[in-house]
Amino acid sequence: MKLSRRRRQRIARIGGYVVFALVLLAVAGSADWGRLSEAFFRLDVAGSMFPEAITIALRNTVAYTLLAFVFGLSVGLVLALMRLSSIGPYRWLATAYIELFRGLPALLVLFMVGYGVPLAFPDREIPGGVYGSVTVGLGLTAAAYMAETIRAGIQAVPRGQLEAARTLGMSHTRAMISIVLPQAFRIVIPPLTNEIILLTKDTSLVYVLGVTSTTIELTKFAGDSLNTRVNPTPLVVAGLLYLVVTLPLSQLVRGLERRAARER
Repeated sequence: MKLSRRRRQRIARIGGYVVFALVLLAVAGSADWGRLSEAFFRLDVAGSMFPEAITIALRNTVAYTLLAFVFGLSVGLVLALMRLSSIGPYRWLATAYIELFRGLPALLVLFMVGYGVPLAFPDREIPGGVYGSVTVGLGLTAAAYMAETIRAGIQAVPRGQLEAARTLGMSHTRAMISIVLPQAFRIVIPPLTNEIILLTKDTSLVYVLGVTSTTIELTKFAGDSLNTRVNPTPLVVAGLLYLVVTLPLSQLVRGLERRAARER
C-alpha cells in the first residue's frame, strides 16, 4: 500500500526522534559518570567559590557588559547617522571606522586601550580605571557592529515617513529624532539584545588589563579558583553563571522577534 506524503513525513520524523534517542542513550551509557562528577561537579569546591562568585565576579561581568553596551550604542548611533549622511567625509570616516573595528579582535582593542592610550598620553588616563578601559575597549568594537544594525533599521523605515514629516514643517533633524529613529529602534531591538549577549561573553577578555580582586570577572575568577583548587568545577560554575545572564536575554530576543512578526 502506497503511503501518503504526510504519513511518510510523520514516519521520517518519528525515525529521527528514535535515532536521536538511541545516540543519546549510547553516549550516556558509555560515559563514566563517577569520574565526571568527581572532576566537574564537586559541590564542596563550588560552594567555596561563593559568595564572591556572585557579589564580585558576576557583578563586575554585568557592570562591564552594561557600560560597554551604553558606550557602544552611543557611538554606534553617531556612526550610523554619519554613514547615511550626504556629506562625503562623514560617510568615509564612518565606513573606515566600521571596517577597522569589525576586522580587529576585541582582545587586541582592549590591549591597545589599556596599554596604548597611557603610553600615547602619559599625563592623562581613562577615567574609571579598569572599568573605563573595559567600557572604551569593548564599546569601540561593539559600536562598529551596532552602527550597521542601526543603519539597517533606519533604512527599513519607509521613506514616506520622513517625507511626510518634512511636509508638516519638521526639520530633517527633528524628523529623524521624532519619527524615524523611534521606529528604527523598534526594528533593531532584537539584534541589539543579541549584542548584549556577545558583550557578556567578551568580558572574559578583561584579564588582559590585569584585573585585581575587586575588578575581577567571571572567567578570570574561575581560572584563579581552578589554579588554587586543582579541579575544573570552577569552570562549570562560571559557565552556569554566564547562562544566568544570557539565557533570559535569549528568551527576551525570541519574544521580541515573535512580537515584531505579529506586528508585521
